[in-house]
Amino acid sequence: MVHDPALDAHESSEHAEHAAHDRDPFIANVSITIAVLAVLAAAAGSLESIEGDKAITASAEAVLRQDQATDSWTEYEADSLKRHMYTIAANGGGARAADYKKTADDNAKKQDSIKTAAKDKENDRDNLVKESGAHERRHDWLTGSATITEIGIAISTVAIITKRRIAWLGALGLGAVGFALLGWAYLT
Repeated sequence: MVHDPALDAHESSEHAEHAAHDRDPFIANVSITIAVLAVLAAAAGSLESIEGDKAITASAEAVLRQDQATDSWTEYEADSLKRHMYTIAANGGGARAADYKKTADDNAKKQDSIKTAAKDKENDRDNLVKESGAHERRHDWLTGSATITEIGIAISTVAIITKRRIAWLGALGLGAVGFALLGWAYLT
């Protein structure tokens, strides 16, 4: 079953609206609480999805950068072998010794740029891994926020049914915790 925070928020608002028609001030206050908590839960749920997607995307990009770095290092090693073979051939003398020396020097210059590219890709990979981790941490905090807030909505419903003020105050407290967790997700 797919969990849709926006649909849950809409349904909770409708239930709150129906309960408010009784004209009981307590029920009206709890109904407003349910509506506010539903919006908070929907916001946390949506942000949770966004952060999860960003974590996956950054992680996939990190893998791609690692593959590119590996390809660059493989090319670097191949050019290193060719450079050594041409150096050996040049040191052996002969009519083409100067050509072999030039080819070995060209390979050495090419290796410098390949090495720089490989290290750049590895730096990109490291940054993307950190970025993915940050998104995942936000995702975790937002999951907590949405869950706590949804529990607050359920307890608010219990408060309406039982007309217990303590249940409503508990729901308000859970809403405050959910809001704090949502904020904390972006402060850490």
